[in-house]
Amino acid sequence: MTQRIDAGSELDPVHPMRLPVSARRTNGLTTAEVAERIARGEVNDVPVRSSRSVTEIVRANVFTRFNLIIGVLWVIMLFVAPIQDSLFGFVIIANTGIGIVQEWRAKKTLDGLAVIGEAKPTVRRDGTAAELPTSAIVLDDVIELGPGDKVVVDGTVAEADSLEVDESLLTGEADPVLKQPGDQVMSGSFVVAGGGAFTATKVGREAYAAQLAEEASRFTLVRSELRSGISTILKYVTWMMVPTSIGLIISQLVVKDNNFKDSVARTVGGIVPMIPEGLVLLTSVAFAIGVVRLGRKQCLVQELPAIEGLARVDVVCLDKTGTLTEGGMDVTETRPLNGSDEAYVQRVLGALGASDPRPNASLQAIIDTYPEGGGWQCAGTLPFSSARKYSGAAFTEDDGRASTWLLGAPDVLLSEQDPALTGIEHLNEQGLRVLLLARADGELDAPDVADGAEPTALVVLEQRLRPDAHDTLAYFADQNVAVKVISGDNAVSVGAVAQKLGLAGAEHTLDARRLPTGRDDMATAMEQNAVFGRVTPQQKRDMVAALQSRGHTVAMTGDGVNDVLALKDADIGVSMGSGSEATRAVAQIVLLNNSFATLPSVVAEGRRVIGNITRVATLFLTKTVYSVLLAVLVVCFQVEYPFLPRHLTLLSTLTIGVPAFFLALAPNKERARPNFVRRVMRYAIPSGVIAAAATFATYLVARHYYAGTGALSAETSAATLTLFLVSMWVLAIIARPYTLWRVCLVAAMGLAFLIVLVVPWLQDFFALKLVGAPMPWMAVGIAVVAAAALEFAWRLVSRRFPA
Repeated sequence: MTQRIDAGSELDPVHPMRLPVSARRTNGLTTAEVAERIARGEVNDVPVRSSRSVTEIVRANVFTRFNLIIGVLWVIMLFVAPIQDSLFGFVIIANTGIGIVQEWRAKKTLDGLAVIGEAKPTVRRDGTAAELPTSAIVLDDVIELGPGDKVVVDGTVAEADSLEVDESLLTGEADPVLKQPGDQVMSGSFVVAGGGAFTATKVGREAYAAQLAEEASRFTLVRSELRSGISTILKYVTWMMVPTSIGLIISQLVVKDNNFKDSVARTVGGIVPMIPEGLVLLTSVAFAIGVVRLGRKQCLVQELPAIEGLARVDVVCLDKTGTLTEGGMDVTETRPLNGSDEAYVQRVLGALGASDPRPNASLQAIIDTYPEGGGWQCAGTLPFSSARKYSGAAFTEDDGRASTWLLGAPDVLLSEQDPALTGIEHLNEQGLRVLLLARADGELDAPDVADGAEPTALVVLEQRLRPDAHDTLAYFADQNVAVKVISGDNAVSVGAVAQKLGLAGAEHTLDARRLPTGRDDMATAMEQNAVFGRVTPQQKRDMVAALQSRGHTVAMTGDGVNDVLALKDADIGVSMGSGSEATRAVAQIVLLNNSFATLPSVVAEGRRVIGNITRVATLFLTKTVYSVLLAVLVVCFQVEYPFLPRHLTLLSTLTIGVPAFFLALAPNKERARPNFVRRVMRYAIPSGVIAAAATFATYLVARHYYAGTGALSAETSAATLTLFLVSMWVLAIIARPYTLWRVCLVAAMGLAFLIVLVVPWLQDFFALKLVGAPMPWMAVGIAVVAAAALEFAWRLVSRRFPA
C-alpha cells in the first residue's frame, strides 16, 4: 500500500507529488503532437449533453399523437366552418410554441450550468500541467489523477503513488484496486486514495464507458411517476376516444339528416374536447420553468425528473463535512501524550503535512498551523482512505533514524481500553474533531501497521459550521422530512455538531461499527437514530438500501469519493459543485454554489410541480370525461351534438387553459404523494359524470322548450351556460385553499364569460345568445344542483378513497 521514494526523486512543479526515479515525471505530448492527433480525429469527441437538442425539443413538442389528431380535425374545420370554429387549432399552435420556447430556455440554462460543473482533468502537455475540458483530450495525452478524480478515458498507468482506484461503477466490485505503472484504468472508475498519472489509450467512442448504452452501468435514470402516470392516462383516453368518435361520426353524419357542414362541425366539436392536449404541455412547461428557476440559484438538474423525485423524498442522508460544516478547519490544541516533547510533535506534524501533495481538510489545517516541513526525508506515504480512517508516512529524521507515523481516528487506531482515549469523549461532546498522532513499529505497507501503535499526541480541530445549515435543517423538520447525518467521524462529535444546529433527535447517536448487518435490523436502527459515526463507504450504501427497503424515498448528499456508492444507489443523489468528479458524475442534482441551503429550493420546486400538475390534471381530465359521456349520450339519444368547436374552445380556455397555467406555476409546499393516476381520476371521474349529466339534462329540457328555426342555437346556448357554471365550480374547488389571487383568477374567468354573453359582437362570434328568461334560469338552477352534487362527491371521495 505504499510507494517508496528514493533520495533522487523529483517533484512535479504543478502538483508536487513525489515520484520514484523509476517512474520519473512524463512531460506529455507536445503542441505539434496534439495538432497531429486532432487532424487524425483522435480526440475525445463523445458528446456530453445535459439536455435534448433543439431538433429533439421541436420534434417532441410538435409530433405528438394528439397534435396529429387535432391537426387533421383543424384542416377539416378550415374548409367546412367559420374561422371561429377553428380556434382550437390556433390554440394548439400557441401551446406547442410555448412548450418549445420554455424547453429551449431550460436547455440553455442546463447547458450553461453543465459547462460550469463539467469535470476538467489536469493534462500534461509540453512539460506543464493544465486543466482542460474532457472533449479536448487526445490519444496519448498524460492525465494526472488525485483523490476523487474520475478516469475520463481508458488508459495505462504511467505513474503511481499508492494509487487506489474504485471500479465498482463498472464492475460492481466495491473494493478499491491498487494500481501500479503499466496497469490498465477504465473510464468511469475513480480514484479513492493516492495519486498518479496515466496515458490515454482509448478516447471518444472507443472508451469503455462510452460503449455502455447511455452509461447505464454508472447510474439509473430517475423514475418519473408523474410522466408515466400521464402516459397511462393518455393511453386509456385514446382507447375511449376511438369507439366514441366513430359512434359520434355515424350519429351526426348518417343517422341525423342535417346540413353536412354543420354536422361535421358538431362532430369535430365532440371529438376535440376529449383530448387533454394541454396536460402534456403544462407538465413540460412546469418542469422547464423549474429548471430555469433552479438554474438561477446555481443548481444543475442533470435529470429533469430529479426535481420530482426530490419532492417525494421523506429521508435525507447528509454527510457532515461539506454539508453541515464548511470544508476548512482550525487546529485549536495539540496535546502531547506519554511525555512526548511538544516541539518534536510539531516537527512530526509539519513533516506529515509536507509529505502529502493532496491534503484533506484536516491535514490542511495542520499544514496551516505547522507550515515548516521539518526537513526530514520522506521514505514513503500511505494516503488517507475513508475505509482505513487514517493516513501515514515514513521518514528518515535528521539524525538518520527511521520512523513511521500514523495520523487518524483515535478510536480506530487504539483499542477501546487504551488510557489515551480518556478525555477524548469530552472533546467530542463539544463538537470538536480529534486526531491521534501515533508512532508505528511495523512497515507502512503492512496490513497490521496500526497494531501496537504508540500514542504520541492528540490534535484537536474545530470545525466551521455552515451559517445556513440551521435554517435548512429547520425547513426539513417543518416539512416532515427525516434527516440522517452519516459521517466517517466520531459519532459523539458529529452528534454535538448536529445538536448545535438544532437537528431533531441529534442526541440519538450510533457508532456504525455497532450497526447490525442484517438489512431489516439495520433499517430499524436507521429509523431509531439520527446521527451515525465511523461509517464506511460500503456501510453508507447499505444504509441507503436499508431505508429503501422500508419504503422510504431517500436522498443522499455528499461531496467526497466515500459518498459515491451511496449517491449512486439513493433515489436522488445530490452533489456539491466543489465535490469530486466522481460524485458529480453520479449525482442527479449538483449544487454548483456548494450551498446546502439551496436544497430546500429544489424540494419546494419539485413539490410545486407535482402538487400543481396533480391539481390541473383533474381539470383536464374532467373535461375529457364529460366530453366522452356527452358523445355517448348523444349517440344513445340520437340527437344533434349540442356544441360547436367554438363553444368548447371558449369553455376550455376560461375554465381550464388560462387558470391551469397560473395554478401550475403557483407556490405549493405539500409533499408529493404516490399514486398520481388514482389521485387524479378519483375526482375527475365523478366531476366529469356530474358535468355531463347536468349539461345533457339542460340540453334535453331546452329541446322541449324551444322550437323553430333558431331552436338549436338557443339549446346550445343554454347547455353552454350550464356546462360553464359546473366547470367553474370544479375550478373553484381545485383552486382551494383560497388566496386573494386565486379568488381574483376565478372571478376574472367568470367575468370574461359574462362579457361574451352581453357584448353583441362576441355573442355573434361565439354563437351564444340566451333566449328568454325561463330557460336560462333553468340552466342556472340545474348548475346549482350539480355544484351541490360536486361538493358532496368530492367530500365522499376524500373520505372513502383517501390519497
